[in-house]
Amino acid sequence: MGYYKVSYNNNEFDNSMATVKVTNPNKNIAWGGMYWQYFEDMDKVKTFKETPITIDKKLFLIEETKQGKQLVALNQNMLKVGDKVKVRIEIRVDRDMEYMMLKDSRASTFEPLNVISQYKYQDGLGYYQSTKDNATYFFIDYLRKGTYVFEYPLVVTHRGIFSNGITTMESMYAPEFKSHSKGVRVFVE
Repeated sequence: MGYYKVSYNNNEFDNSMATVKVTNPNKNIAWGGMYWQYFEDMDKVKTFKETPITIDKKLFLIEETKQGKQLVALNQNMLKVGDKVKVRIEIRVDRDMEYMMLKDSRASTFEPLNVISQYKYQDGLGYYQSTKDNATYFFIDYLRKGTYVFEYPLVVTHRGIFSNGITTMESMYAPEFKSHSKGVRVFVE
């Protein structure tokens, strides 16, 4: 009984270390767990798809035109300080789920326009939306099987290159139901 930890530097690591063989010399059943932990730049994270939850996050520039507001998909070097951006998060779940938390991280160049936490009802889904310094949270009591879209506006406040972070959704009482979106890099002129 106990805990065993091994740490490696990047130059000591190779892919053959991903295969582990465990042998139990006893006649009794043995239980254990193993995890692989590492750090990665947020904008290099890829969408996790081996789960009943899939998340797709997109950013759009909100342009004011004669026809009204238009959403334009972001590309590199498109944003300027003062621009308004719409975050669109599309969630797909393959079964009914309860007590889900959606956390949308954002780059430090973005400030949310809606900062008051409140309960919302949209397209048959009730949820509590709470804005914090580095992320916006959505707390959902009951999520039916299907596709859902969450949107909220941001404003660009600083110039530079930023990692926008990922969106994560997980069950608060069954953490094996968890998924995340890919990360993206944001360029502000």
